[in-house]
Order: sequence, then C-alpha cells, then structure tokens
Amino acid sequence: MPPAAVSPLATYIQHLEKGELAYQVSPSSSQVVFYPRLVCPKTGAADLQWRVSKGLGTVHATTAVHPQQGAAYNVALIDVDEGFRLMSRVEDIEPTAVKIGQRVKFRVHPAEGDEPPYPVFTPAESAA
Repeated sequence: MPPAAVSPLATYIQHLEKGELAYQVSPSSSQVVFYPRLVCPKTGAADLQWRVSKGLGTVHATTAVHPQQGAAYNVALIDVDEGFRLMSRVEDIEPTAVKIGQRVKFRVHPAEGDEPPYPVFTPAESAA
C-alpha cells in the first residue's frame, strides 16, 4: 500500500519548524490560499502548490487583551504581502503600541510542550 499523503497542516507545520511562513496558491485560478487546504475554497481546484512568504506584512486590525491574570498582549490581523491575511500577534512592542498600518516581519514562536510552532510578528523596523 502506498504511504499516506502528508496533510496540508503537517506540511505547514514542517515549514514553520524550518522558520518559514508557507501558504498555497492555485495556479489555475490565481488564488492565494491560507489557512492550508486540500482544495481552493473559492473554486474547488485541487492544484494547490506551496510557496514561502518573504514574511513581511501590514497590521490590518489590532486589539489589546488584558487578562485577569498575566500580562497584556495583542491580537492582530496581518495582511501578508503575498496576498493573504492571518490572525497572530505582534511581539517586542507594548500591546497598546501596535498600530493599524504598521509594517511587521514574521518570525516563529517555537513549539512548547504539545503545542506546535506558530507564526508571530515583530515591528519591521526592529527586525534584523
């Protein structure tokens, strides 16, 4: 029996483990696809190919969360330059200092325990 194909989520996590922000593109429909899928959600095309983002984006929306316990943090929607949006957070800056329109750069928050790595962002001007 042939080996099972690697799931889109597993492929995405493998890229994160290498420090890459991966996304998919459907060449037949010219659609950018994110979060990883088996087919293009707009067209149903199954011709998805993986690409790696350059990791730059712009804050589309942000809010500061003040939990009852622990430090405040932000939740942000990031428009990545390659044409997709994801929910993340901006680190290395006070949560209330994150601004709409701010340029940001991707980095990986490493895996912790059973949790896989995930994408976060830092202000682009402070990213090396």
